Amino acid sequence: MTEALDLVRDHTIYSCVMGSRAFGLATDGSDTDRRGVYVAPTRMFWRFEKPPTHVDGPADEQFSWELERFCELALRANPNILECLHSPLVEHVTDTGRELLDLREAFLSQQVHATFTGYALGQRKKLDADVRQYGAPRWKHAMHLLRLLASCRDLLRTGRLTLDVGEDREGLLSVKRGEVSWGDVVARMARLGAEAEEAATRTPLPAEPDRARVADFLFDVRRASALQPEPYDEVVQGVVDGRGVVDGRGIRQH
Repeated sequence: MTEALDLVRDHTIYSCVMGSRAFGLATDGSDTDRRGVYVAPTRMFWRFEKPPTHVDGPADEQFSWELERFCELALRANPNILECLHSPLVEHVTDTGRELLDLREAFLSQQVHATFTGYALGQRKKLDADVRQYGAPRWKHAMHLLRLLASCRDLLRTGRLTLDVGEDREGLLSVKRGEVSWGDVVARMARLGAEAEEAATRTPLPAEPDRARVADFLFDVRRASALQPEPYDEVVQGVVDGRGVVDGRGIRQH
């Protein structure tokens, strides 16, 4: 566990704030959800035990992915991952992290319609179950479901993913407070779903993500890491050359 947390501490290339704060929906009691991407040194992949694909912590509400896993999920149009790349609240970014952010458009494709609406459908089933069991949904989840559907619609329409809800803030917060009937929320979900369906027929997004561009980036990062010298390498280079090994007395051994 210590080694995993060291990866987050020493090798994070990008970290941001997500959740309500990134969406413009934060209130006084909102948590601060942090998400990040770290690059495990290439040498860690040369042993039998591979580095972790993700790490929970070390801080509360903090979660990070190893770069390759993050890219895999982004290429599949995972909503949570794509939103991380577009957070307006960036807390840390390295040169490699900036290269990752420069690839944001390479990850976007028409697949977002299926993944965003598929995730929304899963959440809707949970809300319906809550209504049957308790007589009301978890209103906070209902709010975020509406936000996700609107984000999907706008992404399909414009080709750009924007997290901040802007002028929709108060309307969404009224849902969170339970001030909107479940019937009205359901009707709003249906309307947003239909608008996303229509937008998908004329979206400027490409059919597939630019997998080759992302693969080239990942290869370059892995290669640069592999060529990075470690302290042990520097010691070896200092005592070994083409003519033999120098011992501790400065005498060359052949």
